[in-house]
Amino acid sequence: MDYFILATIGVLMGLFGGLLGIGGSVIMIPALVFAFGENQHLYQASAMICNFFVGASAVIVHKKADVLVMGVIKWLIPAAALGIIIGVAISNSSVFARDNSYLLARILGLFMVYVVVYNCLRFGRPRGGANGFDISQTRRSVPLTILCGLLSGISAGLLGLGGGSVCVPAQQFFLKMPLKRAISNSAATIASIALIGAFYKNITLPQHNIKGTPFSDVLQNGNPAVESLRIAVVVIPGAIVGAFLGSLSMHKLHSDIVRAAFILLAALACYKLLTVAPAG
Repeated sequence: MDYFILATIGVLMGLFGGLLGIGGSVIMIPALVFAFGENQHLYQASAMICNFFVGASAVIVHKKADVLVMGVIKWLIPAAALGIIIGVAISNSSVFARDNSYLLARILGLFMVYVVVYNCLRFGRPRGGANGFDISQTRRSVPLTILCGLLSGISAGLLGLGGGSVCVPAQQFFLKMPLKRAISNSAATIASIALIGAFYKNITLPQHNIKGTPFSDVLQNGNPAVESLRIAVVVIPGAIVGAFLGSLSMHKLHSDIVRAAFILLAALACYKLLTVAPAG
């Protein structure tokens, strides 16, 4: 049953990750909390691995559709790479160490409130010319693009996100980037930085007091990074399939359909993350 749950989480993660350019951690981590209880550092480490496969799968579709804005991506990626290292370092600090890991879940829950509010405010708005791809009014600013990347990377490292939940709205706000272009750029950024964060987070997992896993109430092999990889291996196949379907659908569906479903899932995630009990 645990394997079925993880596989289902993978499909949902990939589907919404591809649709919204968010990597999928905002689906995966709350879903793991729902199914197996709080274990934030472990879930973040595993989600970062999965984010790479979701982002890379989506990029293949976006590249084929020729919707990536390369002039923006070339600055987003290095800034986000630096940001994700900073974010993971903060998440590993004494403030969130060991049994305090539930505080990360609470922070993620507050962040998800922002995600819900943001998407509600964007609901029903025009998507812009050329079916949401017109970049004629885009603001070309290297400093603002770097700021978008840094904010995306820090949130990704701190909370185990793909970074797209910040990268997409940040591009829209600071760069006036159309939604679907922002989603495509975000997917490319996620695919480029996810493994950096995943490597850093996984090698530092042993410093946290991780006990049980989705596979066992007790950490049996003594190495939580192995458990992180085990979760990822089960989640990734469904995530890849979901990401291809989601990114293909992004080019066809009205954005409000995507937003409505995501708002519902995000609201449920908010409730669970903000009420999660400390592990152990």
